[in-house]
Amino acid sequence: MAARGEPAAIGPVVAAGNGLRHQHLAIAGMAAALAVAPLVLYPVFLMKVLCFALFACAFNLLIGYVGLLSFGHAAFFGTAAYAAGHAAKVWGFPPELAVLFATACSALLGLVFGWLAIRRQGIYFAMITLALAQMLYFFYLQAPFTGGEDGIQAIPRGRLLGVLDLSHDLVMYWVVLAVFLAGFLLIYRTIHSPFGQVLKAIRENEPRAVSLGYEVDRYKLLAFVLSAALSGLAGGTKAIVFRLASLTDVHWTMSGEVVLMALVGGLGTVFGPIVGAAVIVSLQNYLAGLGHWVTIVQGLIFVACVLAFRRGIVGELGRLLGKPL
Repeated sequence: MAARGEPAAIGPVVAAGNGLRHQHLAIAGMAAALAVAPLVLYPVFLMKVLCFALFACAFNLLIGYVGLLSFGHAAFFGTAAYAAGHAAKVWGFPPELAVLFATACSALLGLVFGWLAIRRQGIYFAMITLALAQMLYFFYLQAPFTGGEDGIQAIPRGRLLGVLDLSHDLVMYWVVLAVFLAGFLLIYRTIHSPFGQVLKAIRENEPRAVSLGYEVDRYKLLAFVLSAALSGLAGGTKAIVFRLASLTDVHWTMSGEVVLMALVGGLGTVFGPIVGAAVIVSLQNYLAGLGHWVTIVQGLIFVACVLAFRRGIVGELGRLLGKPL
């Protein structure tokens, strides 16, 4: 209850300000931790985590803040990987232009996919995105520039801006970290902007958003394209890092993995997709000796999270602390 003489609206405003302050401190702490992480962990492993964390954050922007479940996000991730690999290896693009070209390709593809799918909701939207992604998968399987089942291998890392030699893993890590932080901060700014507030309103009550005069389909399409572009940024960066673009990047299982990352970390949370990506990638890396059993372990973890952590790891942690994360 507000104090005497204090407007009742001040309490929620102060609480929101404190929540943002905590998030800003958490972002600063995350950036500091990632800056020193190569001193204790293998840089290539960390780069894989960062690429998939950005991919999961881009997916979370769509499902967590708009309420649209896409089963075809691997199409944007894989398309960017192929585009960056082909541009760098065949056309001789420097890495920065190759990744930008890949991001633009995914954004354009997202515009097409979104225009076709955005008029549907729920399971129909999910199935349309899955069908379109599978069509693209079979196209890449047959297309000559993708290398078929062999993929595009030996993609050159090159020199960033003609100066930084990315063949050194530590130098490459700093570039990937900068790309991740730029993408993450763009998403963070988006969800806390007036545009992001409209997206949340659409998620909570779409008919009411329509009644207030918002062009709901236009907002959803813009969010879909932004999510696709950031997924492409992650996919293009990943192709340069690992010097490989393959069918795995565009297969439906990749879409399933990013859904799992978002769910494990916490849908609609700022840091949830990052934690989810770290958990899943770590499992794949350290349990690789189990072969196909890794998939079963992932399934068990997913079931455990659904039963014990309905809000995801970060969502439950935020509930316990009483602070939005």
